[in-house]
Amino acid sequence: MFDWAYAWEILPDLLRGFMVTVQVTLLGMLLALILGLVWAVLIRSRRLVRLPVFWFVQFIRSTPLLVQIFFLFFVLPDFGLVMSPLVAGVLALGLHYSTYTAEVYRAGIEGVPRGQWEAARALNLSRRHTWRAIILPQALPPVIPALGNYLIAMFKDTPMLAAITVLELLQTAKLTGSEHFRYLEPLTLAGVLFLIVSLIASRFIYRLEAHFGRG
Repeated sequence: MFDWAYAWEILPDLLRGFMVTVQVTLLGMLLALILGLVWAVLIRSRRLVRLPVFWFVQFIRSTPLLVQIFFLFFVLPDFGLVMSPLVAGVLALGLHYSTYTAEVYRAGIEGVPRGQWEAARALNLSRRHTWRAIILPQALPPVIPALGNYLIAMFKDTPMLAAITVLELLQTAKLTGSEHFRYLEPLTLAGVLFLIVSLIASRFIYRLEAHFGRG
């Protein structure tokens, strides 16, 4: 039977793990959004830049996230680059998902009519000004739903960081259950927290899409 008294007792510990999960997700998504845009722009650059970036993105996208997490945390120290579990986790999530957000950005950029590029050249606008003032404002709103989906997917992938000892929500639930030899309550609460946040995030993304759609 579900013990509500025990559930309330362990809830503060789970909430601390939950805050770590949220922190990792937000930082990782911020990194993914920035790097994804960088990859998308570089892939449209000259061949000398485009090809290395393209193959790097393909390599990251084609290898498992867990392998990348292990590589950053266990292999890079052999080369003198030591990171805390939290930093390695954020970097792994951000780098991995940046390759997917890059594809989303690419679709949005290619959706901008070609005449917009031609008009910018006719007005003698710099390439930077063209991207900032003309292309990106038109390319980003349509891809908000896809970017939002990757945010939720990253949130649900954070339990992988338990492999490098990050005390996120699920790892905290597992440790709490092992301490008291009761797993029903901590794992149920962890699942409920994941569900609530995912539903709230989905609703927020829907509202964001509707807002920019009206704009």
